[in-house]
Amino acid sequence: MNESVTSVAKRETKLNDSAAAISVVTQDDIRRFGITTIPDALRLVPGLDVAEINSHEWAVSARGFDNEFANKLLVLVDGRSVYESGYGGVIWDVQDMAMEDIDRIEVIRGPGASLWGANAVNGVINIITKSAKETQGTLVSVTGGTFDQPTTTVRYGGQLATNLYYRVYGKFSNRDGLETSTGQDAPDRTLNFQGGMRLDWEPSDENKLTLQGDWYRNRLVENQEVASLLPPYALNFNEVNYNSGGNVLGRWTHDFSESSSFTVQAYYDRLTEEQAGAAETANTLDFDAQHRFALGTRNDITWGLGYRDVAADYRSSFFVGWDPDTSHDQLLSSFVQDEISLVPDRLKLTLGSKFEHNDYTGFEFEPSARLLWTPTEEQTVWAAISRAVRTPAWSDLHFDANLTVIPPVPPLSPLPVLISSHGNPSLDDEDLIAYELGYRVEATKHVSLDVAGFYNDYRQLIAPTLVTTSILTGSTPPYAQVVSTDENAGSAHSYGVEISARWDVTDYWHLVANYSWLDLQLGFNSNYFQSGPEHQAQLRSSLDLPDHFELNGDVSFVDQVITPSILGQTSVPSYVRLDLGLVWHATKNLELGIWGQNLAQSLHTEYTSYKTPLITEIPRGVMARITVHF
Repeated sequence: MNESVTSVAKRETKLNDSAAAISVVTQDDIRRFGITTIPDALRLVPGLDVAEINSHEWAVSARGFDNEFANKLLVLVDGRSVYESGYGGVIWDVQDMAMEDIDRIEVIRGPGASLWGANAVNGVINIITKSAKETQGTLVSVTGGTFDQPTTTVRYGGQLATNLYYRVYGKFSNRDGLETSTGQDAPDRTLNFQGGMRLDWEPSDENKLTLQGDWYRNRLVENQEVASLLPPYALNFNEVNYNSGGNVLGRWTHDFSESSSFTVQAYYDRLTEEQAGAAETANTLDFDAQHRFALGTRNDITWGLGYRDVAADYRSSFFVGWDPDTSHDQLLSSFVQDEISLVPDRLKLTLGSKFEHNDYTGFEFEPSARLLWTPTEEQTVWAAISRAVRTPAWSDLHFDANLTVIPPVPPLSPLPVLISSHGNPSLDDEDLIAYELGYRVEATKHVSLDVAGFYNDYRQLIAPTLVTTSILTGSTPPYAQVVSTDENAGSAHSYGVEISARWDVTDYWHLVANYSWLDLQLGFNSNYFQSGPEHQAQLRSSLDLPDHFELNGDVSFVDQVITPSILGQTSVPSYVRLDLGLVWHATKNLELGIWGQNLAQSLHTEYTSYKTPLITEIPRGVMARITVHF
């Protein structure tokens, strides 16, 4: 309840004083449970649907609409958006970092668009790393096991001058593939390298400056099936893709007083990403400034301005085409938020809105109203109503995909039939009106409960609805083509409940239980949208033992889901995950850990891919880690 968060108000507040459904994954959580990837860390958050597709791809979403390119969830790393403008959504296999450098991951379930803008529809994930001052000295961490073969992180932090600190790091991971349903090794091995640096300088008590950057390159193997107009009408092969990129970010914060501050931030990001024989290279330049000040004794106002420029080049293949193959988009934005103290220390009303103009759909505004009532120091009741939009990605507007070929069946169909999907340059934003209600209570000194309920009303959802048919006799070979085109023709509504409870059994034993229920109803028939699991439940235990040992366990249940395939849908059955870990602090500078992973079932599937009929399964595994600080 007393955890500090910054994502709800763009300033530091206590979780208990936040009028939003927010959870925090701490560095201690990441360390205790042997977490090696950002998506695996997000499994600890109630209401998030995290599913592993293969060794390097995930489907991650909040409150439904999950798939590999889930496009209603905004993800930030130290204030830098990693939402990808080409396909929409997040390319999770390039979101890597030294896990030891993460301070916390703040997750807002529900709209955050009034502060963070478009695409913060169903949630906001804010990954916050430690300052260089907090990472002094040398760290070496080596992880090996069934999947990691191995993963090695080396980091060094030092001091250049008074209040000027730095760190540099490098991380190499060699991740083995998963398995197929027959128990064979799946062709999805990945090699990743990432390195970076960070400088933090505090020239005075009022000023803080940060400069940081990262560079990465990944080699990914994945199975792909590409449509063909010649027998056997589908080519299945294992392709090697390379992703690479880098970023640099600078930020200056000046505190005028305890209630007034100014922050300016700029970053540049470059991404080159390959999929199914196609590729995208995007260059993003972003500038953001915000100012906070008190107006009288009852109003706390935050406002800001932003500008973003994205230039991208695309390479086409037979499976994936882009027309045109270059884009240059600009986004202008501003926001204002006023936190009004109606009754001091008891009742607060927060009003605000984001205002944006983009080159695709023009002007958008995304207002919200949030009410926070604290009848006692141990209880919080909050309610919110918000509007959020999802801006079409370049793929929605100018993307052509040849999905599959239906072989000829004489005399009914003497020609092969190519099934294709085309984008639509006339698309508008997707729209959400969300209603939320929450309650938090610290029932005793050792027991706390957090409950959030929501109702979401979606309009103008983008879905393939318009179908045209043509015969192309002038080609070699001749074929028939059925084309679906995206339209803003869909609607949906969803409602659900998310519950998290914590019990500190003793000072040495802590239990956390999470449960979420989701019901998503589409107002039309479509294989395009996936609702996510209806029920999810989790129980975590963290126990400190004598002689500096820790015993940690995590058991989770995920309900069955209907997932997309190349053409149609696949039913993935429910599954149970069980992870157990033992950590030993052998000395002040040496930590050893061993974990058993996915122990409940010998194999289980979590999700399927658009690009292949091959379904990978996650086997039981074991992992060990040695971490040295000096």
